[in-house]
Amino acid sequence: MPAAITQGWSDGIQKLNYVNKLLIKQKVDLLELFVGFESKNKYTIINGVGEEVFYAIENNGCLVRNCCGKARPFKMKIFDQYRNEIIRLSRPLRCQSCCCPCCLQRIEVFSPPGRLVGSVDQEWSICCPSFAVRNAANEEVFKIKEIKGQICSFPLCSHDNFKIISKDTSTEVGRISKQWSGLLREAFTDADHFGISFPMGLDVRMKAVMIGACFLIDFMFFEKSCDEDCNPE
Repeated sequence: MPAAITQGWSDGIQKLNYVNKLLIKQKVDLLELFVGFESKNKYTIINGVGEEVFYAIENNGCLVRNCCGKARPFKMKIFDQYRNEIIRLSRPLRCQSCCCPCCLQRIEVFSPPGRLVGSVDQEWSICCPSFAVRNAANEEVFKIKEIKGQICSFPLCSHDNFKIISKDTSTEVGRISKQWSGLLREAFTDADHFGISFPMGLDVRMKAVMIGACFLIDFMFFEKSCDEDCNPE
């Protein structure tokens, strides 16, 4: 890897050393709002003091976005303010169904692109949604579980808050929460806001994996399909 690219990646990812909270804000696309045509999702990622540290762009085909809806595969590219790609997320195409163990969702996290640092795997359950967070060696490090105790894991149910649990101590170390983003945004768009909290001293690679977990949860439970956009009733 060229030295300039390596340095850019290192400088960008190391910013996660100094944060224990992130806000992920999806940008509203006016064409999607008025036409109902699913466009690439775009996000800004803000630290706990309101500074924009990264931005993210969904990367896939137009046909995939509009035919596969919330189950669509994607590559999510995350850039720093110097336009260096520092994190890449990869979600394969899998049917969403809590009744079938072979249809579980997964997202892989690479930093820099091409180097796997971890993954998030949905665990089979017909009750509360649950995810296993793994490192590059495929070792489970954390669990992510829905907080409110929903009695189903269907995407149509309400899932607003998830706790991050240490596998070793079974204690809560962080949360992923959907943030209220305003009446018009909530009613007429699928542009969501999410907050992530985690320990300040957590390895930056696992912080990157937590960002991947947030995006997976967003697409599974909050991304509207074309049918939902066209038929809100």
